[in-house]
Amino acid sequence: MTQNFYAAPPTAAGTIQVIEELRKKYKRLKVFPIGRSVLGRQIPALCIGNPMGATLFVGATHGLEWITTLLLIRFCEILLKNLETGGKVSDIDVRKALNGRSLVIVPCLNPDGVEISLSGKPGAGRMGDSVENICKGDYLLWQANANGVDINHNFDAGWCVLQKMEIEAGVTGPSPTRYGGPHPNSEPETRAITTFCLTYQPRTLYSFHSQGEEIYYKYGEHTPTRSRLMAQILAASSGYVPSTPVELASHGGLKDWFIDKFHRPGFTIEVGLGKNPLPVEMFAKIYQEIEEMLIIATLL
Repeated sequence: MTQNFYAAPPTAAGTIQVIEELRKKYKRLKVFPIGRSVLGRQIPALCIGNPMGATLFVGATHGLEWITTLLLIRFCEILLKNLETGGKVSDIDVRKALNGRSLVIVPCLNPDGVEISLSGKPGAGRMGDSVENICKGDYLLWQANANGVDINHNFDAGWCVLQKMEIEAGVTGPSPTRYGGPHPNSEPETRAITTFCLTYQPRTLYSFHSQGEEIYYKYGEHTPTRSRLMAQILAASSGYVPSTPVELASHGGLKDWFIDKFHRPGFTIEVGLGKNPLPVEMFAKIYQEIEEMLIIATLL
């Protein structure tokens, strides 16, 4: 199942199935839910080691950026395999490297958004009519959750500033993209990941998006001084470019909230280059380009 999983866009059911297969195969892997989506879909976390103070990877905050789910689950699988065999990932002995360190991966924070992006109205279940009305039948560029809220605009970090910018841009209500919701943390997906962070206190956060081959590492006065060097190291290993988000991408994101709340390093990694949704045929190439960055990010 796992090899077939990487050959097609990841449905919610397929993602849960492959995670369960990995859990059964590898004793080192712990799997637990951090919450549920608007439509009740499970949001699982995959943990290697102690979840307290772990490095945290988060994928598929945006529905059409589902390729990040494939990339993170593949990395998890390769990490587990080499932990079991004593092998290396990008020439790094993972048993030695992960000694005393741990990793939590939330491969799909927005399962409803992914399903809507992939299958349209049927993916929205009981909210199909509402979603169809919001996007006028054009589901291809759906980023939001089932409420039409862009989760990466819904975090409590400059949210009021972002709301004014959204209104000025003509985004005043539920939308396929860029609507930050009626108030910060209004969405169950947002609350799921923030509650996880408040409970388990990740040491570093990486939020994976597509596309652009960029690394965002700054947010406000609480950005740690070491974040710039960390971004440069990640860039050197991947060929990506440290950058600064602008306009409607400059507030309200998971990385922004994490830095502002914990004063710890947080990053947004924009994988791949092209037009979203990046085709599944790009998966293998992107994974090869970023594997070293992923293992280094786990250790930084």
